[in-house]
Amino acid sequence: MKDIKVLGPGCPKCGDLADLVQNTATELGIEFKIEKINDINKIMEYNVMFTPALIVNGEIKVAGKVPSVDELKEMLQ
Repeated sequence: MKDIKVLGPGCPKCGDLADLVQNTATELGIEFKIEKINDINKIMEYNVMFTPALIVNGEIKVAGKVPSVDELKEMLQ
């Protein structure tokens, strides 16, 4: 099971990333648990300077942008 975290203060791009991740993981048939983290202090614990950010199994995959569907598919596999 993939442990996925979307970090961001609640901006539209953060919501877009969370929706995209959920749709893409479902499409790929990946078992996953997604958590949205919008508390700035918790975001800082990940040493992320730009949001939205995507963490998969504890690894920062992207920060500061919403990836394309193809990029996201590679990040989730």
